[in-house]
Amino acid sequence: MAWCFEDEATPELDRLLEQVQRDGALVPRIWAAEVANVLLMACRRNRIDRQAMQERQALLDMLPIAFDEIGAGPIWRSSVLSLAEMGQLTFYDAIYLELAIRRGLPLASMDRALRRAAQGHGVTVVPDGVA
Repeated sequence: MAWCFEDEATPELDRLLEQVQRDGALVPRIWAAEVANVLLMACRRNRIDRQAMQERQALLDMLPIAFDEIGAGPIWRSSVLSLAEMGQLTFYDAIYLELAIRRGLPLASMDRALRRAAQGHGVTVVPDGVA
């Protein structure tokens, strides 16, 4: 989501965006709701206006992002809950970690706790250079 806000832009995030544009990404279904909510809250807080909110959503919709269809059911929920408890993560953040572990994919996040938990599970975390 930092891609949507000029004051959060970094060269590392720009390179990550270019990689997603080129190679695509896989996200859990919750990502679409989280994106919409972040943009809506930014609009409500007058960080962006309604037109910018819609433009950013349209740009994100154009990225080659696929949705994970497997994340569901009691075994999945149990796994996500265990990851959340072990890493002191929200259930929502643990969903991303579970997907990265299950699919052997790198995890893109700026969240320190999520990055730390992912690294503890041997997951590559991007972008580089984030504490």
